[in-house]
Amino acid sequence: MLEPAQSSLSPGNLDQEELFPIREVSRLTGINPVTLRAWERRYGLIQPTRTESGHRLYSQADIDEVRNILGWIERGVAVSKVGKILARNQTLKSQAEAPRSQASQDDFKQWQLQLRQAVRAFDERRLEQVYGQVFSSYPLVVTFQDILLPVWQELRSTQEAFGHLSEWLFLDGFLRGRVLQRLQLSGDQQEARVLLAAIPGHCRELELLVAALLLSSSDIAVTVLGLGQPVEELHLVCERMMPHALVLFSNHPPAHDLPKRLAHLALTLECPLLLAGEAADMAQDSLIGSQVACLGSEGRLMRRRLQQYLAGHLDS
Repeated sequence: MLEPAQSSLSPGNLDQEELFPIREVSRLTGINPVTLRAWERRYGLIQPTRTESGHRLYSQADIDEVRNILGWIERGVAVSKVGKILARNQTLKSQAEAPRSQASQDDFKQWQLQLRQAVRAFDERRLEQVYGQVFSSYPLVVTFQDILLPVWQELRSTQEAFGHLSEWLFLDGFLRGRVLQRLQLSGDQQEARVLLAAIPGHCRELELLVAALLLSSSDIAVTVLGLGQPVEELHLVCERMMPHALVLFSNHPPAHDLPKRLAHLALTLECPLLLAGEAADMAQDSLIGSQVACLGSEGRLMRRRLQQYLAGHLDS
């Protein structure tokens, strides 16, 4: 693989953005400097800025990317394959979202800073205030995908640092409670009923609940099955609940036999089977022509595709 081109900064430009030396990045992420250099040189995963003297300096975006890489490695993806996954996900995200202005990005960072401050102080009242202000300012998808979940994911990836696990648990419990409230308030008068289940071990509860919130609408009621729901018993659950569709959710890289397993499950169901989450993005090509439809992982696309699919299915 070709080594990434490296830029240099003159001392006069260093004040334009907060940059971190490799030792600080190592402390923040738990990844030692040798590994960080290997990710850069061997796999081209990170492209830090270089000073005129050759020292590496990392932006906050670089640090976020390091945590993202670490998350995929922890899910069992070989580091040599992470680059392709990141590139694919970035392309899909760019296609799904309208370009964000720099002002919007700056606003998101300010809200995230307020969230971190409230969580660091374990101040539930302040956290509730920030949460309410964010929801009153942005659509549901933006609130979770651009503001709340990035902070949750950041704390999750840095749990080894002292205090971070407690902070993550505090935020995780708060968000799960609020998402459950919103799901309960959504009512049950919608025309279409959808079951949402996670492939065991492939996501956290909050990720599944947020997916349900993003998929639900005035026309679609989403019922979430508990984590650990056996896949082999889903046909029994569907027989008794009679949903209009079953959505499987996974944020893990799809195993090579996933298409075969999904095809077998689809044959046992009376309702359509759909796949959502990051696994849907990566398995989409292998499921072309199958009975399984892919909804993707981006909130707007997931809901739009589900609505289109159900509209066609209910009309047929």
